[in-house]
Amino acid sequence: MPPGSHLGCGLKGSGRLVAGDGSATLRLEPLYRIRFTYPEAWEVGLEGGWEQHLYLAEGRCEGSIAGRFRGANFPQRRTPMGPFVPDIRAVIETDDGATVMVELHGYGRAYPPGSRQIVGSVLHVSDSDRYRRLNDVVCVCVGEVRAPDDPNQESPDLVIDVAELVWEPIAQ
Repeated sequence: MPPGSHLGCGLKGSGRLVAGDGSATLRLEPLYRIRFTYPEAWEVGLEGGWEQHLYLAEGRCEGSIAGRFRGANFPQRRTPMGPFVPDIRAVIETDDGATVMVELHGYGRAYPPGSRQIVGSVLHVSDSDRYRRLNDVVCVCVGEVRAPDDPNQESPDLVIDVAELVWEPIAQ
């Protein structure tokens, strides 16, 4: 069964999610892709099998926002095999000299092995005229935590696609 089919929804055309009866639509516009690694990481065990982690992130964004990506992820994990609950706070130093701050929350699923799934929401803040419109935009993301190609690399490769959830009037 395809994802979303239990809701009677499916993607139609370029980024439009349409209800099975055509009564509702959501539109997504791709913004950028983040590729990053965690060069430094720490974790502590908590009561009940929970874990608290801290990862420093470094990488790059490409797309409508392009530039250097740096931040920190402070996720919890409820069990050793359960999902991570990311709490990423980061900055994109854009190639055109602006600063865009990023906040990402969601789930880092523990499956499938070698290419674990990421789903979440993303908010932005910027004082640059070029990116200020994102200050009240809700974005969504999907991604993967990939096993590194280089066996000497300790951190996985993370790839996340970010898309704007575009407001449109609700049909009568």
